[in-house]
Formats: sequence, C-alpha cells, structure tokens
Amino acid sequence: MNRMYLKASGALLLAVMFGQAAATEASHTATPQRMPDSYAQAAKLIDLGHGRILNLRCSGSGPQTVLLEAGALADSSTWFKVQPLLAAHARVCAYDRAGFGFSSEGPLPRNLDADVSDLHALIQRASLATPLVMVGHSLGSNIVRQYASRYPADVSAMVLIDPPAQDIGRFAPGWQKDEDTLSVQRFAFLHQCEAAAEKHALPSTNKDLSQCLGEADPHASAKLNAVNLALMSKPAYWHTVLSVLQSNPAVFKPPVSKQETHGSSPLIVLSAANTYADALPRDRKGLEEARAQTQAQIVATSSHGTLVHVADTSHDIQIDQPDAVAKAVMQALGMTQRAPK
Repeated sequence: MNRMYLKASGALLLAVMFGQAAATEASHTATPQRMPDSYAQAAKLIDLGHGRILNLRCSGSGPQTVLLEAGALADSSTWFKVQPLLAAHARVCAYDRAGFGFSSEGPLPRNLDADVSDLHALIQRASLATPLVMVGHSLGSNIVRQYASRYPADVSAMVLIDPPAQDIGRFAPGWQKDEDTLSVQRFAFLHQCEAAAEKHALPSTNKDLSQCLGEADPHASAKLNAVNLALMSKPAYWHTVLSVLQSNPAVFKPPVSKQETHGSSPLIVLSAANTYADALPRDRKGLEEARAQTQAQIVATSSHGTLVHVADTSHDIQIDQPDAVAKAVMQALGMTQRAPK
C-alpha cells in the first residue's frame, strides 16, 4: 500500500505511515493536472442521522450511476481527473468517507464494516439509483468488494484499481517482519499528531510535529492547500487515520477468502506496473507475487472477471493514467447494458 491518498503526501510521513516509498508521477494524458478549487468546499452534505453527514460530489447524467470509492486515507479529490471523464457518459458520484474531507467523524473503529454501513446509508439517503457500477482504489477496492458481497442487488459491476496485496507474510516474510516493527514507531508518531490536533497545536513549528501534515499537494492551488491543511489539523482526521491504519492488518494479513464470490457480475481489476518500484530488492519479488496472487484470486471471484495490466503507472492509477480507469469503467457500463435482465 504505497500512497493511498493525495493529501499530506510528504515523503517522511509516507515512510512513517506505510514503510514504503511514495508513488511517482507518470501521467501521459491531456487531462488537466490541477485540482479544481471546487474541492475547497463541500458539495452536497448528506444527513445520515445521529448528527452525522457525508460529503457527496455528483456530476454528469445518464441511466446508470458510477460510485467512486477512494483509497485508505484519501477523499473525493483523488478522483479529480477521472470524474470529469466519466461525467460525459454517466452519472458519477464520489464522496468523503467519515472523518475525511468535509464529512463528519464516524463511530470507531473505522473498519470495513463501518465503511460499508456508511456507504449503504449514503446510497439510501442520497437516493442514488441502483444497481451501481462501483469503482474502488486500493483499500477502496476492499470496501467495494465487501459492499457487493453484502448488498449484491445494489451493484451491477465493479472496477478495482490496483487492489493491495493480501497475505504478504507468506510471500515476503522479511518485509512483514519489518512492517510489524515499524508499526510501533508509526503509531507512536501518529498518536503525537493526534495529541497535537486535540490541543489545536497543528500546524506546528516543532521539528517532529511539523511532519504531521506533510507537504503541499502539487496538484492543488494555495487556496485549496490551505483548506486541506485546516481539515487535516482537526482531531477527527487523526482519530480516523489511526483507526483506519489500526484496522488494516485485519484486512490485508489474511488471504482473499475462498468463500468470496460475485457470481457473473462484471469485474475488472486494473494492475499497476510500478507499485513496488522503490521497494528493497530483497522484498520486491515477494511483494509482487503477493499482489499478483491477490489480484488473480479477486478476478476469479466472478465468472466475468478480467485483469488488465496498466503500463507506466504507480499504485495511483487514477492520477497517473485516468484514461485507463475511464476506459475500464466504460467497458463495465457496456457490460451491464448487455447483461440479460
């Protein structure tokens, strides 16, 4: 799991959080490189009840709706290149999960069950037309898969963007041992950031705490970066970050369940070429094998599963190669239209 989000993408913070290198920029499309300033404010706030809201961004129109699910610590802005490409053909919606962007904090822990429950409530409260074509990046692919397993009638097809490796310890035991050791340091650092946020002490000039918020996002304007900085300085953000990362081992240490099945639903997995480009040489082969095994197992959960290798891209295919994502989603839309009623 390299860079699972755009904001706070300083190299030190990424190394502390994930123990792996940041993704590289390799965009070869004509898609605008700048994130619109519309992301500096909420779009449509959906009331989930109990004083909670989720920020939903929808655009385009059409008989089918596409739902975009971001990676672990990302929000709806991760789709700033993809969403306009799809909006010309369908209704497309992205949202900020609880605790991120303009969405309010959710009950802890922030695990797959919590995210799936929130997503189901969002779809109902926002009256999104189902069945949806669901697109998930990184951890978002795990959320989408679990949602489809729990609510199969709500999902007509899935496009999964570089699903992370599961069961890594079996393929790269050295990496897993180091990761388990680093996690102690990682969480100690994150708890310091959380404590500082609770004291309203972020941003900070303190040498250590200055790393909590990372560097400005090169895709965003000064205005948007200032808004992002303010959002990420809130205690809710750090409560959520900690809970997500604490829940991740339960998601990624086991292999793909042999009981997981998606019948004949169209399922397209996009696999990045350079997810582990900067991994230690001793680890890279094992990491690649774990990811390949995971993605093959996911593809096999549907009789209409397809694996697509995307060249010249990091883990963040939606940033590096948005056209490849749009093409896969359009293919999925076409497959649902041809499917027997």
